[in-house]
Amino acid sequence: MRTYVVTGGAGFIGSNYIHYMFNKYNDEIRIINVDKLTYAGNLENLKDVEKRENYTFVKADVCDSEAIGKIFEENDVDRVVHFAAESHVDRSIKNPDVFVKTNVLGTLTMLNAAKAAWENPDGTFKEGKKFLHVSTDEVYGSLSNPEDFFYETTPYDPHSPYSASKASSDFLVKAYMDTYKFPANITNCSNNYGPYQFPEKLIPLTINNALHGKDLPIYGDGKNIRDWLYVEDHCKGIDLVQEKGRLFETYNIGGHNERENIRIVHIIIDTLKEELDDSDPRKALVSDKLIKYVTDRKGHDRRYAIAPDKIRKEVGWYPETKFEDGIRKTIRWYFDHQEWMDHVTSGNYQKYYEDMYSNR
Repeated sequence: MRTYVVTGGAGFIGSNYIHYMFNKYNDEIRIINVDKLTYAGNLENLKDVEKRENYTFVKADVCDSEAIGKIFEENDVDRVVHFAAESHVDRSIKNPDVFVKTNVLGTLTMLNAAKAAWENPDGTFKEGKKFLHVSTDEVYGSLSNPEDFFYETTPYDPHSPYSASKASSDFLVKAYMDTYKFPANITNCSNNYGPYQFPEKLIPLTINNALHGKDLPIYGDGKNIRDWLYVEDHCKGIDLVQEKGRLFETYNIGGHNERENIRIVHIIIDTLKEELDDSDPRKALVSDKLIKYVTDRKGHDRRYAIAPDKIRKEVGWYPETKFEDGIRKTIRWYFDHQEWMDHVTSGNYQKYYEDMYSNR
């Protein structure tokens, strides 16, 4: 049974990845979920897998070398999928120190622990061991030409403390691959959306606020463009890179779903109106009039767009979910999981760990 260590597995993308892997491989794999459970880590995301014999949760900070080292000492780890990161740009502008610590030093801790566990006496590495570092398209900066796309060869040009910290972590992984021939890959993804996303991000924030008749804040003129990737498509891409990708390579994972932020909000409003029954009182609350333009974010990148040509050619991955289909699936998921949203927005989700694990 192959053993995976998934860092940040209680977060949005990490929890979706764990669900995807168990749905695909069932009892053929074992997953150790390592998460510090900050504001974005929510064990309620994993209620349906927590009792599996091949699933283990470890509450630990990726910067804690002793705790991470212990995981590798006690388990024969085959794969590491490193999601754990501070990821919200606004938070990085207010408190960059935390981002540097988690994203840079946390990645270094994971690399050192895996290297110590996997390295042979002659400096080679044990067969079948792989480390996948999950990164972002934001490390490439902003595109000014509408005809341009981010490629794996695009020079790094980060503009926020968040993207700078992720760029730094990417370079650490690259250095370990080049210096030690450490068995790793890097993936850089575009904006994800889907189930379990913390509602400070654009799409779940818009859904939740619109259903409650609250303002829908839009930065600047709302014309910033992002490339949107349905989270399950991303999870499939990560798995395919680990199975078929060439070692030491970087793969961009993009959705080919470029939309202006203001267009995203209008699509959500229109879709909510279509999905809500006429008898539902929330339908009357959903309106374009809720849109409120606010002062633009400092250093706000104008456009991101990924060309996923390399990953399609080499491992056969492509984005399967059109945005209009993905956003409808996402909205329906939030309808079916209103209790989850209520817990997240009230902060009660943080009590779940104590209820589930305090006596263990």
